Amino acid sequence: MIRECQEEADWEALVKASYDRPVFVFKHSTRCPISASRWPIFQSFAGKESSAECYRLMVIEDRSLSVRVAQATGVEHESPQVILLHKGKAVWHTSHWSITEEEMRAALSMAV
Repeated sequence: MIRECQEEADWEALVKASYDRPVFVFKHSTRCPISASRWPIFQSFAGKESSAECYRLMVIEDRSLSVRVAQATGVEHESPQVILLHKGKAVWHTSHWSITEEEMRAALSMAV
């Protein structure tokens, strides 16, 4: 299941959740064809992976939150982008064509 990260309270909740289990955040742009191609990959991963929580942040619609996430994690914004949080910190991230199920699984196995 993929939850939406649309406001500061959602961000705070997912950071808190990352202390219990890893959390993936997909930063999605509705104006980017690469993002459109990577979104189904993230959905597929989220549908198969039960040991992590998955969220989507819409970077155009929720621009200020997207900037906040970049500042909080220290991960420079790109889209599409996937950030893995564990114990409140960004432990891995990737973007564009590097967003694959294999890469996300590998990152998850290193984080836990």
